[in-house]
Amino acid sequence: MARMLALKRAHPLPTVMPLPETFDFALDRKQQCPTEAQFDNFASEYPLWGMPYGLPGLTEREHDTLMHWIEDGAPYQEPAPLSPSYGERIREWEAFLNDDAPKHRLMSRYLYEHLYLANLYFDDLDDRPSRQYFRLVRSRTAPGRPIDRIATRLPYDDPGSDTVYYRLQPVRTNVLAKTHIPYALSQARKERYTELFLDAPYEVRAMPTYDPVVASNPFLVFHDLPVLSRYRFLLDDANLFIMMFIKGPSCRGPVALDVIDDRFWIFFVDPDSAVLDHLTEFLAKESKHLWLPTEEGASRLGLVSWLKYSSLQKEFLKAKQAYLENLPANDESADLAFIWDGRGRNKNAALTVFRHTDSASVVQGLVGSNPKTAVLLSYDLFERIYYLLVAGFDVYGFMGHQLDSRLYMDFLRMEGEFNFLLLLPKQMREKERDFWYRDAHQSVKDYVYGSRIHFDYESGIDYRTDNPKSELFDLLRQRLTGALNQDYDIGGETDPVLRAQIEALSRLRGHRLAWLPEVAFLAVTDRAGADSREDRWYTLIHDDGYSNIASLFDQEARRLPDEDGLTVTRGFVGAYPNAFYRVDRANLPQFVAALAGLTSEQDYRKFVERFAVRRTSPDFWSHSDQLHRAYQTNAPLEAGLFDYNRLENR
Repeated sequence: MARMLALKRAHPLPTVMPLPETFDFALDRKQQCPTEAQFDNFASEYPLWGMPYGLPGLTEREHDTLMHWIEDGAPYQEPAPLSPSYGERIREWEAFLNDDAPKHRLMSRYLYEHLYLANLYFDDLDDRPSRQYFRLVRSRTAPGRPIDRIATRLPYDDPGSDTVYYRLQPVRTNVLAKTHIPYALSQARKERYTELFLDAPYEVRAMPTYDPVVASNPFLVFHDLPVLSRYRFLLDDANLFIMMFIKGPSCRGPVALDVIDDRFWIFFVDPDSAVLDHLTEFLAKESKHLWLPTEEGASRLGLVSWLKYSSLQKEFLKAKQAYLENLPANDESADLAFIWDGRGRNKNAALTVFRHTDSASVVQGLVGSNPKTAVLLSYDLFERIYYLLVAGFDVYGFMGHQLDSRLYMDFLRMEGEFNFLLLLPKQMREKERDFWYRDAHQSVKDYVYGSRIHFDYESGIDYRTDNPKSELFDLLRQRLTGALNQDYDIGGETDPVLRAQIEALSRLRGHRLAWLPEVAFLAVTDRAGADSREDRWYTLIHDDGYSNIASLFDQEARRLPDEDGLTVTRGFVGAYPNAFYRVDRANLPQFVAALAGLTSEQDYRKFVERFAVRRTSPDFWSHSDQLHRAYQTNAPLEAGLFDYNRLENR
């Protein structure tokens, strides 16, 4: 470590951009960690690769601090013991999760399999700014004794122990935005679990096995848990569970991410809707068609087993169509009463997902202009996506398993799109599907709406314009009044002049945006370069246009730059910023005009010379400190350290 730091001091980062081609910033670049004996050769071959890699060096004070610590033997300082109030909460929760009653045991297994990636915290303890987080883990040892963690690749793997205890283990690492998934534990939460899983009238006939064939299928292993209780549990914190798809190990790299559109909205079926009256019986009958890709079930190449899952999905869609056609007529359709409205207060009722080519983000609310696509989730689809991309995704698995998971997600996305299409007039459904899947093969379209599944009944919604999709989005906004999170909406900007300029920025469309990175953080300052609490922070998200996302490969051939858009949000969206822009408020009109006038890569490089804080900028780290302070101030619960590995080299 000392030699890496010294190498940077001896060979500072060049101040010109782009940096030399000797730097490798590719997502899947070959990593190197030379030993002491290898270091001279490494330094000779890569003199500019000192730490921090590809970024400006540390200040004199920071460098000296680290060097003195290393000279002292890099001593480890034990974290301070948890306060008595923490100990009390831990004892309460571990007692609750480890009750011997069958209902408790089944509930705790379900909770563990859904919360093992979350950073848990006690929201009744005022421990800011150094909030303590915990992970829910399985242990061989009972509460009150040191945790002997049962480490498995998947949360439903056999623990290899007759008795499993669920424990709260303190998180001792820094909070990183790319993996931080905060989830509150409180008395109200405990009461909600009791209502959903303990007071509900059902019996646990036997504790489920850990056999992978059963354990990987939530509709089998948790058959005894009431379906609507499980669904309400997911809905209570829907944003968190979608975030687990995105911040978990499956959501990495372009191949994994091109299974979703660049920006889309998510809505949910109301758990009290008559649409779900017979869902329990339906899932019990159709669970044999709901097997998800697993490591054990995949072929070495993935394609043979994918054909098996394709066949299962066809049978399930056939059964789903019959289920829909047998639904009794009711008056829920006219006013969209079957759409969950968060009871007017739960801001998880509508979500926006962004794809950033090789990563993604999700936030509460309907952010940006009306998107190209939207999906409607019910319990069965929500749970399958979770077990496919989170609980059942083996990051260490071979290529066949991961390929199966990626291709199976196509089925689930298309099923969610089908659900949304049912809200449109019957004669509009195929037209909208064809717009979403331009140039795609008919066999693909048939999984969305066609020979595999269709619905020859009207939605029941009284449309009054010649643009039903836009009208539908307006109706959904009205339905969700009170439950929509507007923290990211630029319409909430209180300064009318500034709001008008930011809104003009958000209206930019077309080919001129093709040179923009996927995610950029914009600081609008009162004085250029000033570290002011009055600075406004925004995120610029490049929405790439595509003819369709139906193919695993050759994504660039489906690019439609003329359909590119720019979504601008207040605050920070995304864990992997690609660029930092900073502009004095007085120069914001010139900033907008410069973006609107881009016609080439050379134009963009001139733009960043004027407005960007580049990875070579001498004030890079001070700007980084400013934006992290702003993130912590504006979103103290969600905030974490950003990952700079994907900053552009332009």
